[in-house]
Amino acid sequence: MRTEKHQISAPHSSAQYELHSLHFGEPEKGKKVYIHAGLHADEPPGMLVAQFLRTRLAELEAAGNITGEVILVPAANPIGRAQALHGVAFGRFDMTTGVNFNRDFKHVADDLKQSLVGLLNWDEARNVRLIRRKAREVIDALQPATDDAALKQILLQLAIDADIVLDLHCDNDAVLHIYAGTPLAAAAQPLSALLGAQAFLLSRNSGGEAFDEACSRLWWDLDEHFGSAYPIPPACLAVTVELRGEVEVDYALARQDAERLLQFLAHQGVLAVDAPVLPPALCQATPLEGVEPLLAPHAGVLVYTRALGEQVRPGDAIADLVDPVSGDTTTVRCATGGCFFARSARRHVTRGMNIGKIAGATAYRAGYLLSA
Repeated sequence: MRTEKHQISAPHSSAQYELHSLHFGEPEKGKKVYIHAGLHADEPPGMLVAQFLRTRLAELEAAGNITGEVILVPAANPIGRAQALHGVAFGRFDMTTGVNFNRDFKHVADDLKQSLVGLLNWDEARNVRLIRRKAREVIDALQPATDDAALKQILLQLAIDADIVLDLHCDNDAVLHIYAGTPLAAAAQPLSALLGAQAFLLSRNSGGEAFDEACSRLWWDLDEHFGSAYPIPPACLAVTVELRGEVEVDYALARQDAERLLQFLAHQGVLAVDAPVLPPALCQATPLEGVEPLLAPHAGVLVYTRALGEQVRPGDAIADLVDPVSGDTTTVRCATGGCFFARSARRHVTRGMNIGKIAGATAYRAGYLLSA
């Protein structure tokens, strides 16, 4: 294992931040895999999973069982990890800029639509190498003006040319679920099955320029732009993995999740160990455009009447909102059938707060599809 330190802060900054990346295997000897945890720095489950990954990858490397390169960033956001507000960790938004740490990543496709003119041909493998090199050049040329932007540049420098990118997150309170680009549905299905995901959400463009899409969406955007003139495959399998809820930080779960991620890498040929037999998937892929967000119609005490992971039908009651002054109760019902996969961990909410998500099979939303 080789450790690299990446300086985030500019000289004379009031605070100094640096990022640590762990490198296993050999570059350019096979597939490149990039995994990080804690981009939203107040989401701890992935950071614990990364500790088990660190140990197992070191063992696999020592045994000569890594056939490519694996980069692990166990804590991807030192800026957010240093933030707290009145004793509560505050790692989702940069308190200096107000920007979500998992939004506004550079989407390089627009730059490449110009720089690739006259350079592509009918050799698919050559096109992939060329696009990765040009993408790295775009990221390297960025001139970040804030620590947040500098962090995002470093993360993309590590990941933009990877074959596989796994971004480990968690929801507020949820069952395990994953997000991927629609063109990656078949490639990501084994990961969904191995992890036991209960929702598998797909979109070509979810809005907001999240990290996983910064790595993957450029491929189908370029393919669409150049049409059938040149072969451009979806060469980066980038997936956001939501490891249940924020408080589900447990050694047994973390060890299990790490082993299942490694099983996926074995399935992908990155690890020279026996690939697992894929278990039956717990869900089918559904469009992110089909997710119904449930919003609180007024303030009140929140009482859920359905459990996470349940399959619900249109019109089913999901929760009650009890007005603590009048005692009046409002029942919140879903309009969409599907898996009730995420909810709020808070039990007193104000009007308009998101209190649940249903993974429906029919797309009906458009535009910005992610939560804040």
